Amino acid sequence: MRFAVSQRCGSGHARVGALFAGNSPTPLETPALLLSTKKGLPAFLSPDLLPSLPSSGPHSLHISPVHFLDGPTPAVISSIGGLHQMLALHNCFFVASARDSIQSLPVSTAANKLGASFETPGGRWLVKPSSYMDVISSLKPDFWASLADEVPAWVSEKRNRASVDRTLRWLDDCIALDKTGGNNIFGSIVGGSRVGERKRCATEVAKRNVHGFYIGGFGLGESMKERPGLLNTVMNFLAIMYFICIFICATEEILQGVAAGIDLFDSAYIYHITVGGLALVFPFDIMEGESFNTQLLNYGDVTTINLQAIIYRKDASPLVNNCSCYTCRNHTRAYINHLLNVHEMLAQILLDIHNTHHYLEFFSAIRKAIKSDKFDLFCKKFIEGRHSHLNSSLPCYNANESSLLSAHTS
Repeated sequence: MRFAVSQRCGSGHARVGALFAGNSPTPLETPALLLSTKKGLPAFLSPDLLPSLPSSGPHSLHISPVHFLDGPTPAVISSIGGLHQMLALHNCFFVASARDSIQSLPVSTAANKLGASFETPGGRWLVKPSSYMDVISSLKPDFWASLADEVPAWVSEKRNRASVDRTLRWLDDCIALDKTGGNNIFGSIVGGSRVGERKRCATEVAKRNVHGFYIGGFGLGESMKERPGLLNTVMNFLAIMYFICIFICATEEILQGVAAGIDLFDSAYIYHITVGGLALVFPFDIMEGESFNTQLLNYGDVTTINLQAIIYRKDASPLVNNCSCYTCRNHTRAYINHLLNVHEMLAQILLDIHNTHHYLEFFSAIRKAIKSDKFDLFCKKFIEGRHSHLNSSLPCYNANESSLLSAHTS
């Protein structure tokens, strides 16, 4: 693995980088999005559809080894040649972490000093570092994060401290058991919502022989206001040229992460809105004068529309005007409304094509803003447009603190 920062935005932490992995001559340009998967493939997209999606290099997919606990044995997967061979996705990057981003659940709702506990369709599994590394060795991902004990923000200080101790111990075990010598390992960083534990975990992980960092424990109950401080605490103790990955979800959270210097985002946001029958409609060319359409208000949100609503039954327009995705070029809101109301799976397929395309274009707009040294302005315009329909004061972006200060009401 090789990662190089190619450009920074002013005095802030936002950066554009290039990630080289495996035998691919083409780098993945960051910040980039990991597409969430079920057993290696996106839930509603077939492999032949991936090349049609916008890309800053090879498509990157998140896999959870948890999904393979009750499937083919590690020996069978290894004999096939790992994920790239088994799924016939030779030009994709696979990043493995134990977190199940589809379910958006912590790694372990229960854990002990032996390993992490996972809920699967086949029951609860206790996974030790040795069995975790067996699965990792068989899957042969391009990058993988060490086993971690992620806990919600509301746990006690004692439980939080124990989760850091276990995560560090499991990291040492994973490094010792790695047959490749730690060439592709991301050290997992936890610590919940406590700054002191985040600092301790980041400091200790940075001392290990790792080639990147996976910042875990976010999206588990911490508030948007406290997240920038936690991110900055972690980032201050990590080598700036290392590749950094985080689990985080919606648009403003992505902007928070980019502002802090995160390179790769593991998010199941697209999956969840697609299952809910929602389509992304927010503008990403806001630097060119495009603005939010506040008439499309959906439960206080102007980033999505609910295609199940009756108002779209006769709407012959595409999901988003001038969108170049397959869905918008060929189908209407009325058709997808019909498919959703008759419970046809094609509805989710068409929605997922659009939503994935739209979100990848959002990341492309972020990279463009960083390259032109206008990321601060991009954030300010995006958040002001995002909350322009609210009566409370507008949020603002503070580049010096690398944070998004939200003052809106829910």
